[in-house]
Amino acid sequence: MDKKTFTEKVLESEQTLYRISMSMLKNQADCEDAVQDTILTAYSKLSSLRNEEYFKTWLVRILINTCNKFLKKKSRFVSDEALENQSVPDSSVTTEIRLAIEGLKPKIRIVVVMRYIEGFSVKEIKDILKIPEGTVKSRLAEGRKQLGLELSEKKRKVPGETLGKLEIL
Repeated sequence: MDKKTFTEKVLESEQTLYRISMSMLKNQADCEDAVQDTILTAYSKLSSLRNEEYFKTWLVRILINTCNKFLKKKSRFVSDEALENQSVPDSSVTTEIRLAIEGLKPKIRIVVVMRYIEGFSVKEIKDILKIPEGTVKSRLAEGRKQLGLELSEKKRKVPGETLGKLEIL
């Protein structure tokens, strides 16, 4: 693969890289650093790509490894709670859904983002995350269940609704 093709394919994958890294890191600065590191790593290891057809899958795998390294490094210096409170809006997903997705456990959240926001197949997710297909499917099912509960719970909290003797205004 030449430089021009590499650049074109990276630009095509840019939004995917940012959304996946944001779902893992929840911090815009770290997200940008992880994407940059991923692109540099991918370019330096381009010779290890066996089939150009799987470029995006290969690139996302590098990104996930990079994000995991960032999380390990961060956990030494920052509490998990501080990481959980940082996020940036994503215009392609409504705020309510985005917040519900952010509330998922990391292992479930990454699978949900990859499948429903980025459109990866179950097989691609399995290959990228290096987990069994059944695990991908069960995490997707759990994610759908949790999101359904979270979103239906929010719909029930309507202004003026009474909760026992307390009225929510």
